[in-house]
Amino acid sequence: MKKKKVPLRVCAGCQEQKSKKDMIRVVRTPEGTVEIDKTGKKAGRGVYICQNEACLEKAYQEHRLERSLKTKVSAEIYEALRQELV
Repeated sequence: MKKKKVPLRVCAGCQEQKSKKDMIRVVRTPEGTVEIDKTGKKAGRGVYICQNEACLEKAYQEHRLERSLKTKVSAEIYEALRQELV
């Protein structure tokens, strides 16, 4: 029996590799809008973040989501991410 490979992604906050399904994906769609991707399948450039307040804060302080997505990330997106963590 072949063991299925677990997709790993790097967190924008702590820079650690973790399982894709344990993380939250933020995506910049082809239209240029930034959204939280609950399915993990939306088209566009994605960046992953741990479900951890410290990682989100670090990513926010150092503008890591903006850098990864190559666009401005609104305060509403950060607020929605904070709600996801609660």
